[in-house]
Amino acid sequence: MDDARPLVRSELRGGTALLTIDHPPVNVLSAPVLEALAVALRSAEQDPAARVVVLASAAEKAFAAGADIREMQHLDPAGARGHGGRGQALTRQLERLPLPVIAAVHGVCFGGGLEVALACDLIVASEDAQFGQPEINLGVMPGWGGTRRLPRRIGAARGRQWILTGRAFRAPEAEAAGLVSRVVPRSELLPTALALADELAGKPAFALAAAKYAVLNALDPGIDEGLAYELDLWSRLFGTPGQREGMAAFVEKRPAKDVGRARWADESTGFPWAGGPASSRERKRIKSREPPAP
Repeated sequence: MDDARPLVRSELRGGTALLTIDHPPVNVLSAPVLEALAVALRSAEQDPAARVVVLASAAEKAFAAGADIREMQHLDPAGARGHGGRGQALTRQLERLPLPVIAAVHGVCFGGGLEVALACDLIVASEDAQFGQPEINLGVMPGWGGTRRLPRRIGAARGRQWILTGRAFRAPEAEAAGLVSRVVPRSELLPTALALADELAGKPAFALAAAKYAVLNALDPGIDEGLAYELDLWSRLFGTPGQREGMAAFVEKRPAKDVGRARWADESTGFPWAGGPASSRERKRIKSREPPAP
């Protein structure tokens, strides 16, 4: 790949800022891609001609296949907290952007890719789109806001099913669950997203921004606290047997071995289900709404 080629392409189409992720073959969301997206979103926010953002993909088979497992495989909890913080910052930036954001999703939209789409206001999908939070198969859990936003979008029962099984769901299932606004043939995906963007671009900009913030506050007024709690748990999973084996198996392209619960009590230290002083402090923290300890 040409090193000079932008990871995110930006163009203005009328009042729509079209941001296209271009990191072949499947738009893995590496740290450089996250930074390129953050820069492109800031530019769109600062451009007075931009009224709506459409987030699309140049990859043939994916909107975004998720985070870069090779970047994360050997992280310790402290490193994982920093890495997860970058992902959360990007999704929070999307969510708080004072412009409506439409995700135009085709192909694979897994893990961090789905978490990015979840932070958008609306999702339009092609018939070949697939959605999922497969992190559980890697010995971790969603860490970029998925545990917060997915149940908010599709309900608690479906959210648990998606997160705990790690299954992939096709576009019609995602539409029925309430995740996707509309499913269209692949050839109509971008035109449909741009037409919706044109409709929104014709609305008063301040009213759109205020309505977006009001709906978010109504749905999840405690989102920052919830994201902090998610990041705390997600980062603690790094170094556990399931994470080490799950990510190694993914990188080595082999089935993961069952690591069992032989050292469950020892490995549970610091998690909210553990006994003793640590879990007592955790219960007090949750009750008082204090941020998690580093």
